[in-house]
Amino acid sequence: MDEIAFRNARGEINRRPCIFERALLARHAVCELAANHQIAERESIACSQPAAHADCAQMAELLREKSSFALRLTATQRILPHAMVMKIQCGGLDGLRALLDPAAPAPDVRRLVCLARECHGDFGELPFSEVVQGVAAWKPRRRHPRSAE
Repeated sequence: MDEIAFRNARGEINRRPCIFERALLARHAVCELAANHQIAERESIACSQPAAHADCAQMAELLREKSSFALRLTATQRILPHAMVMKIQCGGLDGLRALLDPAAPAPDVRRLVCLARECHGDFGELPFSEVVQGVAAWKPRRRHPRSAE
């Protein structure tokens, strides 16, 4: 399947893609509202609730905005490399977990967003200086060297 056909099929099947899809696909986080879809041997994750999708979009935007200094991003960078998005999503969720739910074994996206809303009312009131520490500290998994055959 070529990339254009994949994107078209994905848009038809997954009308509300999960905002934190990359963190979920990397198995770094979980979400009770995630619905998995298989498209041409690829996996896609959709959000099952429009209101939750909007909350996650707002949280993701704030994470990106507040992490820009720590990641040395300029305001003109609209499309970020995959590694940078992973750092924002996974590290941001780690920072939120450390702040709101430190006993949790893994970040639970829906739970963290709900806790943030309950504890601080508005997402903008979160202490992002603490959350961004998770972004700065997050490191991707190390690749294993291929064995010589």
